[in-house]
Amino acid sequence: MRKLSHDEISKNRSTLENIDLVKKLPVTVLLNSIRSSYNVGSIFRTSDGAMIEKLILCGYTPHPPLNDSREGNKDVLKTALGSTESVKWEYIKSPIEAIRNLKEKGIRICALELTENSKPYYITEQYNFPMCLVVGNEITGVSQEVLNLCDYSIEIPQYGIKQSLNVAVAYGIAIFELRKIFDKKQFTTSQP
Repeated sequence: MRKLSHDEISKNRSTLENIDLVKKLPVTVLLNSIRSSYNVGSIFRTSDGAMIEKLILCGYTPHPPLNDSREGNKDVLKTALGSTESVKWEYIKSPIEAIRNLKEKGIRICALELTENSKPYYITEQYNFPMCLVVGNEITGVSQEVLNLCDYSIEIPQYGIKQSLNVAVAYGIAIFELRKIFDKKQFTTSQP
């Protein structure tokens, strides 16, 4: 077994010039009041890896500089390692406004949160594409006000003594499961 070089890996990857031609995972991700710029940067990188449709940053979530201005958090850029260029994103202060806009377009809203009705993240019949995955604050999670607008919720079962995972880690698990489910559906529907 030989490890691939950076050049060999890059040969099969998209570029910024052709990123709009890549088939995107029809998932918009809404980050609501994430505290850590490092978590946000990590979520940008993971979003690039899964090639999601769009990130919406809400509340006090740190965001990259807007339109070449100085307003924004440069620590997000450090951790994102360039993925702020390959992942479409926007900042909307109110998560309620953002969710209502998405619902008007017929997009179902799914919270990544422990609720009385949440299902394990790998239960396929709970996913409808296109969708919006709502990811909440590191300490308080997705607020009840936002949950009231969600169509359903998914959770990552915990088997130890802690109640949850780091937000960027949990997001990575959930988004790549969604990618797997979407790709599997695409593969099975394209078969004769």
